[in-house]
Amino acid sequence: MQDPHCHSSSIVVERPARIAFALMSDGIKQGQWAWGSMDRSEVEPGLFLGTSTFTGRQTYVRLHVDQARFQVDYEVGGTKETMQFRNMSRVIPGGVLKMGVDTCVVSLLTWRLATQTDAEWTQFGCIHEAEMFLIKGLLERAG
Repeated sequence: MQDPHCHSSSIVVERPARIAFALMSDGIKQGQWAWGSMDRSEVEPGLFLGTSTFTGRQTYVRLHVDQARFQVDYEVGGTKETMQFRNMSRVIPGGVLKMGVDTCVVSLLTWRLATQTDAEWTQFGCIHEAEMFLIKGLLERAG
């Protein structure tokens, strides 16, 4: 079944979970793989600003990091005032999934807004699937 409310993308990474989580939970480094908010700067503590590869518009991002669970919730918006929860990432250590301890699975989830068109929703899914390969490449070539 294709989920009409939530899109998820996951990829196996040949790096320990703690290293993958360091990338996923760093607001500046996220600007290396998040096409909706590239080339990030920190505009105030914990608040980041980047530029969309697709629209050229600026996008604000705030990360809510849960280090114990290797989970990050991301608030995004075109302005600080319009930011809202949109995405979540989770890193699952390889050992939990009966894989090697030096591997992990990185997952990215996003939930559909009622205001998104079918075309916008399809684009979000395609973007997140492609971002998985960027994340994998960044992590594996760093090792």
